[in-house]
Amino acid sequence: MSIQGAQQFVFGFWQGRTVSIEAVEKPLSSDGGLFVFGQLDEKLDWTASFARQIGGARSGRVHSVLDIIRQRVFGIIAGYEDQNDHDTLRSDPIFKLLAQRHPTQDEDLASQPTISRLENAVTAADLLRLEDWFIDRFVASFEEEPRELTLDIDTFDDPTHGTQQLTFFHDFYEQHQYQVRAITCANNDMLVFPVLLYGTAPVALGAAADLRRVIERLRSRFGDIKIHVRADAGFASPEIYETLEQLNVTFSIGFTLNSKLQRLSAELRENTTLAHQTSGQPEIRYQLVEDYRAKNWSRSRTIVVKCEVTAHSTTRRAVITNRTGALVSPEGAYCEYADRGESENRNKELKCEFRADRLSDHRYMANLFRLMMHCLANNLLVAMRRLVADPPKAPTVNGVPPEASLPRQKRRMHNERRKQDPLGEGYACTWRTYVIKVATRVVISVRRVCLQLSASWPHLEYLTKVARAIADFSPFAPSG
Repeated sequence: MSIQGAQQFVFGFWQGRTVSIEAVEKPLSSDGGLFVFGQLDEKLDWTASFARQIGGARSGRVHSVLDIIRQRVFGIIAGYEDQNDHDTLRSDPIFKLLAQRHPTQDEDLASQPTISRLENAVTAADLLRLEDWFIDRFVASFEEEPRELTLDIDTFDDPTHGTQQLTFFHDFYEQHQYQVRAITCANNDMLVFPVLLYGTAPVALGAAADLRRVIERLRSRFGDIKIHVRADAGFASPEIYETLEQLNVTFSIGFTLNSKLQRLSAELRENTTLAHQTSGQPEIRYQLVEDYRAKNWSRSRTIVVKCEVTAHSTTRRAVITNRTGALVSPEGAYCEYADRGESENRNKELKCEFRADRLSDHRYMANLFRLMMHCLANNLLVAMRRLVADPPKAPTVNGVPPEASLPRQKRRMHNERRKQDPLGEGYACTWRTYVIKVATRVVISVRRVCLQLSASWPHLEYLTKVARAIADFSPFAPSG
């Protein structure tokens, strides 16, 4: 951040020498590495095309819609989740560069009230266009036509602390809240479709229509692509099953173990318990329940039941699926469903790292717009991670490819991959430490802009790697 003029003063001593603080009139920032995200965004045209979806909102002489959106999105990436943060960041030289302004000559960026006015000026029509924008960016993110994709749909709680519209008290979470629902892609980690539900809404409210919208858009671009959908038991409803079956989409959805399934899997529980008593080790068994039909279903479907017995507990869980492979390997079908845990981690990153739970505007539509800016920041980091990621180094073990390994082996390989590739596998906090948070002096001449960093900064190699990757990167297709 820039430092304003102040008197030099002494506050201590070191080896007989006085220690003082002196402010210098130089364009300095503590977020110098954030500029690489601005360069990536320029090539992808994401914030600019995002801003073009906002029609009728203010575009003032000093602060345009694009300038404000860039302030918020890049601020979120750097860890500044609140509007109030920009009362001080508005004069930061890096943030002014990101807004295409001269750090010392142009006016400061927008303050908190100006940002708030934009968020509250967004209309329902703007939000509908932004929903399409997210889907279009996802579809355009594939350099080669994918043969199959896995989509995960899930929700997380978003606590509120005021009188926001459509926030209600949720008995399970014991708080006033919204609920954020996200469709994400397991193949590239992108957030495909964000939704903001009211506090006590059923998690599956409108989910079938949202899935249809995304799937039909994928099919219009990629033809008869194979699509698989995964979700937890909150989405186990006939409407979703029938929608996905009509669209010729396979699915694996958690299913609540009712009394009927408990009776049908009683023998599985007994056999698993006996195996545990014999071996003294944790035991897992699977059972295929074919032609299962509930009263409100139009047809019968297949369910896989998993029973796990350890020294501390006995649990049974179920998944409803139409994957043909489940008939051959119930274990493989269930483990594939369990892999959606990695998508849950992406949602946790959106909530906790990008602070998508900071929806403090009064109007519901303003908070949805806020959520979308947090999701855009999330997708920019996803794109950056994929750009600089090192190729996976997990080898095939005994002829078994990594994706078919046991859960424990997958976790071990995943942890090893994080050590090998801290940027490609790193959370937002890792990027802030290794790339973004670096003291920087901005020097601008007639022909160039130079970001001067300390040569002794311990993470300089990571920022250099990212900068070189962006310099070599050319988008394969227009994304605007």
